[in-house]
Amino acid sequence: MAVNVAQLLDKVETRLLIGGRWVDAEAGETFEVENPATGELVATVASGRAPDALAALAAAAAAQSEWARTAPRRRAEILRRGFELITERAEEFATLMTLEMGKPIKEARGEVTYGAEYLRWFSEETARHYGRFAQVPEGTVRMITTHKPVGPCLLITPWNFPLAMATRKVAPALAAGCTAVLKPAELTPLTSLFFAQTMIEAGVPAGVLNVVTAADPAEVSGPLIADSRLRKVSFTGSTRVGKLLLRQCADNVLRTSMELGGNAPFIVFDDADLDAAVDGAVAAKMRNIGEACTAANRLLVHESVAEEFGRRLAQRIAAMKVGNGLDETVAVGPLVEAKAVDSVAGLVADAVERGATVLTGGRRGSGDGHFYEPTVLVGVPRDARVASEEIFGPVAPILTFADEEEAWRLANATEYGLASYVFTADYSRMFRASDALEFGLVGFNSGVISNAAAPFGGVKQSGLGREGGAEGIAEYSTVQYIGVPDPYAGR
Repeated sequence: MAVNVAQLLDKVETRLLIGGRWVDAEAGETFEVENPATGELVATVASGRAPDALAALAAAAAAQSEWARTAPRRRAEILRRGFELITERAEEFATLMTLEMGKPIKEARGEVTYGAEYLRWFSEETARHYGRFAQVPEGTVRMITTHKPVGPCLLITPWNFPLAMATRKVAPALAAGCTAVLKPAELTPLTSLFFAQTMIEAGVPAGVLNVVTAADPAEVSGPLIADSRLRKVSFTGSTRVGKLLLRQCADNVLRTSMELGGNAPFIVFDDADLDAAVDGAVAAKMRNIGEACTAANRLLVHESVAEEFGRRLAQRIAAMKVGNGLDETVAVGPLVEAKAVDSVAGLVADAVERGATVLTGGRRGSGDGHFYEPTVLVGVPRDARVASEEIFGPVAPILTFADEEEAWRLANATEYGLASYVFTADYSRMFRASDALEFGLVGFNSGVISNAAAPFGGVKQSGLGREGGAEGIAEYSTVQYIGVPDPYAGR
């Protein structure tokens, strides 16, 4: 069912959520949210500053003790109700994401399903966050370990998956018994605000979830990180900003989770099913217009099949319709802002100057939106910027390798270590890939592997910690050990 956009925007809150109340920013400041497909104004949103951020933290700190004591089953029921409400409102959430971020409506619907699943998954994990009981080896003490919530958290989400990144942080935080201040990206705040409205309706008590939107993220994050009441920061975004936040967090020795940049290799061996590999490459590269940290950034293809693989991939990508994501027939929407188009265009120009060939695309789109044609590059030299920099756009550069060891070497030749993909008919190679690849995620004959039940995160400069899976709730917990004298000690 089509959503009435005007009615949808009218119902979405654009103020700050602090202590269960929707309030204007103290300074009365606002910022604008633009539709990247048209350049039109979508909404005007409250722009918080330090006093607003600290008021939100005060509300979270005041609610922490009671929320931590809330029965796990009750916390689980609230998360489950949130899942149900988001599922009921799937078309509204999808439309809102497409309006403010640009992704095609079909992909936005997929994100609603994916994002809502974190609420269902962690509702189930809430009551299964077990400790343990054991006797120490000497037989003198009975050991009890229990999990306790870390405390008030700052959750900073990116613009590219505005619902899923919010649910992936809020759900485990609330499940563990933590309160939170959510700071969504300034480019896409509306989805997070609508999500917060939905969670309040699901039963989240006042102060447990607070939302502070801001035109200047540092105005919010800096004062919060410096405040001793904050106990954890979870951030998804660039490695550059992540490093800055880590430095700031060091002063108060805050717990951190960092999901940072990526430079995913997509490795196609000579024995791979090329049809399956092309399907996987389209999914891994073009999902979310290529604006994903897990996007296939470097397509490393065995030299004996590179020409055929490139031809098939270019044929598939050339057929993808570009346009406003609200159009059901569109497969590739706009990039999020003008400077993103400039960045992608610069990477393609550099590759071509160094000898790469454009099989399809390679040009900016026309009109008022921030479009760039889906592009396939072949003959990409290893010193081209696309071989080392995160593209974050619909550009697929193909490089070649001669043997397995060279494939692993090229794949690991990056400071990043988030996602990687391997296509081959040799299943024993899966274990060699696992041993050889320095990445937190490995997709084996699959271009999409993210799931709420799986631990998501990277190594090296792609970050710290894991989100999702059984591991996700542990990021918001501390372990307490209780030692009790053993009644049989000395007997």
